[in-house]
Amino acid sequence: MPFSPFLSQLVIKALDNAAIYIYIDVILSLRRLKLVELLTTKEVARYLRLRPETVLRKVRDGEIPAIKMGGRFRFDKKQIDEWLSRSSTSKRHILVVDDDEIIRELFRKTLELSNYRVITAQNGLEALKLVKRWSFDLIFLDLKMSGMDGVETFRQIRQIDSSVPVVIITGYPASELMEKALEQAPFGVIKKPFTPADILRSTDTFFRFVRSRAVTSKLEEVLS
Repeated sequence: MPFSPFLSQLVIKALDNAAIYIYIDVILSLRRLKLVELLTTKEVARYLRLRPETVLRKVRDGEIPAIKMGGRFRFDKKQIDEWLSRSSTSKRHILVVDDDEIIRELFRKTLELSNYRVITAQNGLEALKLVKRWSFDLIFLDLKMSGMDGVETFRQIRQIDSSVPVVIITGYPASELMEKALEQAPFGVIKKPFTPADILRSTDTFFRFVRSRAVTSKLEEVLS
């Protein structure tokens, strides 16, 4: 007598659940043998330099591999490293903050032609809303803007995301405002006037630094 469709679905579901439990049991056994390193959400967030809520959103969207155990997500570090390696070739996410539309468009067109993903903001308040919503790989921030200036915007960005790299855009490199901005430890400064080549040089310099630091970190891990 053949199975009914409903009974077949129950059998398939039971087999799927059994496979999941077996997989989790294998993972836990490997962890006890120290063959698998499982990380918590906070640990992964620190490792990837993302906010925990961003990690969870990427898990729910199916971007980051995760294992659910006891209602909590756990992450196989080897799988995370493989995901990170695949993601390193994807588009970098850059925010450009400037109250001059011509400069915003210059950055956007220049960087998009080089396969970067660019979002622009015309003032500090708009930038802060974007930083709360998204995780950026790099921020270009104009120093002298109407309303909230670059120094105050930078200070509030640091309160939201303490690790996001910021490059200051300025036509006043020797000003008091610049001195205050330097106290926030920007990654670099790009001086006006500049060309598309200057924008790309500044951006590429930053990402070469990131890749170099990642290689150094991996080497230290292997040698430790």
